[in-house]
Amino acid sequence: MDIIEPLCAVFRRALKDEGLKYTPERARILDAIIELDGLFEADQLLDALKGKGYSVSKATVYRTLKLLESCAIIQHVLFDREQSHYQLAFGKQGNTLLIHVDKGEVETIELPELIALRERICANRGLQAQGHKLQIFVTSADDRADADGS
Repeated sequence: MDIIEPLCAVFRRALKDEGLKYTPERARILDAIIELDGLFEADQLLDALKGKGYSVSKATVYRTLKLLESCAIIQHVLFDREQSHYQLAFGKQGNTLLIHVDKGEVETIELPELIALRERICANRGLQAQGHKLQIFVTSADDRADADGS
């Protein structure tokens, strides 16, 4: 079993490498992201923080999201051109999303066979996988039939 370093330690080290400090605001933002568990938008994160009584600016949230993304703790998930979504990424086995473009919905799916393939590919190259990200864009079969005139 791999021992995963606490996310706060990973974030502290990344900030130190950039000459930045691990502030209470940044710690609260990271804690709130861990509690959200799943896809979230920056405004949802801000609302969660304010709901706990924390005073944090929108600018601080967005800057911290960029920092967390740069050190691979979170991922920017693209499935909607109008709104940015994020999710916790660090330490996960894999991340496979079905993005229903016609409904604007996202579904997380587990594919053990994909994880096995990823592990085999990495092992053949002498590498160790840290995770993966796969996005499958879908529409319902009914929508396709209507578009084809069937």
